[in-house]
Amino acid sequence: MQTRILRLNKAGQAMEWIDHETAASLYAKQQIVWSFGDESTILHGGYSRLNGERSIIKLAPVIATEGQVNQFDQRIPKLCNSALFRRDQNLCLYCGQKFRSAELTRDHVMPQARGGPDTWTNCVAACKSCNHFKACRTPDEANMPLLAIPFKPNKWEYLALANRNILADQMQFLVKGFSNNMRRLS
Repeated sequence: MQTRILRLNKAGQAMEWIDHETAASLYAKQQIVWSFGDESTILHGGYSRLNGERSIIKLAPVIATEGQVNQFDQRIPKLCNSALFRRDQNLCLYCGQKFRSAELTRDHVMPQARGGPDTWTNCVAACKSCNHFKACRTPDEANMPLLAIPFKPNKWEYLALANRNILADQMQFLVKGFSNNMRRLS
């Protein structure tokens, strides 16, 4: 799996994960303001007709790019099972056992059939057995207390949850933006 590059705006606010080709394009257009981390990836281009030299671009794992600095993006990250399961560390938040992602389900603390929303703060990872047993009841009604309170990840946390292959330099940068909820899980 190819490591992605963490793209920031020039103020150091996390924006997105990008692939090597997009990063190389930003380097070639001289839109990189600053970078962080060891230049771990080297891309080799073509040979110059003028001098015969081959072009080389060294990619840092974290790059800050030119562009307008808008207020930090506070939109709620999209809820998806893979990020939800990583937020809950692949644990069933009812029985506490660790499972592979394929063995987990998204459980709504307040069931959707009873008006519960499909949101970060109302969803937890649950094994199929616990989810089936809980059925259309609340954790209190099913006598199944939650082992942790579900929380909505901020942009920094979501970027960490959305990427399985994060380099130490990237994580060192991202963890600075983690809330206490995510720090307890790290």
